[in-house]
Amino acid sequence: MASSSPKVTRYLTGITTTGTPHLGNYVGSVRPSVQASLRDDVQSFYFLADYHALIKCDEPARIQRSTLEIAATWLASGLDPQRVTFYRQSDIPEIPELTWLLTCVSAKGMLNRAHAYKAAVDKNVARGEDPDGDVSAGLFMYPVLMAADIVMFNAHKVPVGRDQAQHLEMTRDIAQRFNHLYGEHFTLPEAEIDDAVALLPGLDGRKMSKSYDNTIPLFAPRAQLQKLIAGIVTDSRAPGEPKDTEGSALFQIYQAFASEEETAALRRAFAEGIAWGEAKQMLFERIDREIAPKRERYEALIADPSQIEAILLAGAEKAREISRPFMSRLRHAVGLRSLATGAKAATTKPAKVSKSSKAGFKQYRERDGLFYFKLQDEQGSTLLQSLGFQTPQEAGRIIGALQQSPQEFVNSYAKFLEPIDNQEALTAVKVLEALANPSGDE
Repeated sequence: MASSSPKVTRYLTGITTTGTPHLGNYVGSVRPSVQASLRDDVQSFYFLADYHALIKCDEPARIQRSTLEIAATWLASGLDPQRVTFYRQSDIPEIPELTWLLTCVSAKGMLNRAHAYKAAVDKNVARGEDPDGDVSAGLFMYPVLMAADIVMFNAHKVPVGRDQAQHLEMTRDIAQRFNHLYGEHFTLPEAEIDDAVALLPGLDGRKMSKSYDNTIPLFAPRAQLQKLIAGIVTDSRAPGEPKDTEGSALFQIYQAFASEEETAALRRAFAEGIAWGEAKQMLFERIDREIAPKRERYEALIADPSQIEAILLAGAEKAREISRPFMSRLRHAVGLRSLATGAKAATTKPAKVSKSSKAGFKQYRERDGLFYFKLQDEQGSTLLQSLGFQTPQEAGRIIGALQQSPQEFVNSYAKFLEPIDNQEALTAVKVLEALANPSGDE
């Protein structure tokens, strides 16, 4: 239907509720997301991923506290619940229901290749243990739950880190497979990786992360913030000695909060030999200037959990105005229908609008600048997934080699592909042979 109104792009962002927000979360996710929510051409969905938290955390009190802290962080940082859809994942019952529908069309071989699952398996193998020892089904199925989060609201863009880009590609595969079987219901989302977003170092210079115990809590009291910043690891250069900005955690954190002019001034001070104590005081004052007003709002919200609860429930109802009718359509599409509608409706097969789908290779370029390809069957399931190539010509050469010598790819070309098991390899060979001989001639 034609419309004179501008196209609106749906963005969806979630944060797992397993810890206290720190400066790295603020700079890398919260601040840019709040800024993006102010755009008139964007419809934003923000959620607290408490179902995801259950995969990695078995401490109920911690999950509850983290949910409160992260919700308060979003709101204190300027997120307007009237302008966006802000909700708690577990308040949307359609999410787990959709997860099951998507599970039924998700290829196990694809899930075997998920980075988080593979990392857990590799860790167990390295220790000489059962590959799947202590690996939960929740971890294995994580990409499917993430896919449900995204396609439930037909998000166009999902801001993610590079470590999540693979899961977005899996979401596209799952959605494409469902669309092929039951009709065009889902938008295929795109990952949005912003290389300009800062990745903050922690107190010890490594990436700021709860797992490294090197974080600076975003809304730490002023005195605690000053003490933590004073503990940032620096080298032994004395006052008056020129200091390098390259590799300096202190400088990188300052740069994430300062203007270009302020950053240039500190760069000159480094060259002139500023004392580390003075530089740390500058960093503290710059961070506190931005955070202090938000800290006051945050503390007021934390002191009134019922206010946050009301906001989240209102957001969930707003989200369910979309998810309820959409889930009803999806249930009907897969055959979960009322018997009272008559035998004809109950026995009618769904229209498959993707009849023209063919097995073949798909080449594409990711936000990391590298070129990839995948081999898909007629149902849209991914059989082979390549690693990244510097040029499309390199990717094309491997595709050509696979088509010419299907039986050789396991030994000759495995290093260019994501690992697969023997059964998946046999299936891929059959599809490659069919592509090489489309007429079926011997």
